Amino acid sequence: MLIISYDIKNDKLRSRFSREIQRFGAIRLQYSVYEVINTKRIFDNLLIYIEETIAKHFSADDSVIIFDVSSVKLKKYGNAIHRDKDIIYF
Repeated sequence: MLIISYDIKNDKLRSRFSREIQRFGAIRLQYSVYEVINTKRIFDNLLIYIEETIAKHFSADDSVIIFDVSSVKLKKYGNAIHRDKDIIYF
């Protein structure tokens, strides 16, 4: 699982970045924090996309931090817990 946190000053670039990482399966945790649970291939493609397409447009004020998190050592509280549990409606 990856956790992606970003602070991008340019509104257009920030919106584009948000839309694009969601195409790779990212789920919004907070306004600028996303969780990506997917295959290694998708992770690799996401990193390539960021490096080759988005990062070259960053200003000195912009930042993206990607954490590779082991789900075994991860502890969730609050609303984050509910996304991991299946809900069945009848």
